[in-house]
Amino acid sequence: MTNVIELTQAAVEVPADVSPRSTGPAVYTVKQVAALLQLNLGGTYALIRAGDIPAKKLGARWVIPIHRFHAWLDAQADPAPAAKSA
Repeated sequence: MTNVIELTQAAVEVPADVSPRSTGPAVYTVKQVAALLQLNLGGTYALIRAGDIPAKKLGARWVIPIHRFHAWLDAQADPAPAAKSA
């Protein structure tokens, strides 16, 4: 005897302020952020644990919300240009 569970697709209302881009992934993995920042994985985890990179811990896994990550990155000050020696 087999138990059969019927799943139906329920209609889901999407709020008007949700952009079409939001249909993709909502978060980066730590590995993806490390690659974007050209950092090693251990250094990226250290920055996340210190609260420097905006991240959320879901269970045992860290995720970085894409929109918050890019807003944080855009807000970082550009390094001062190196002085030219004459």
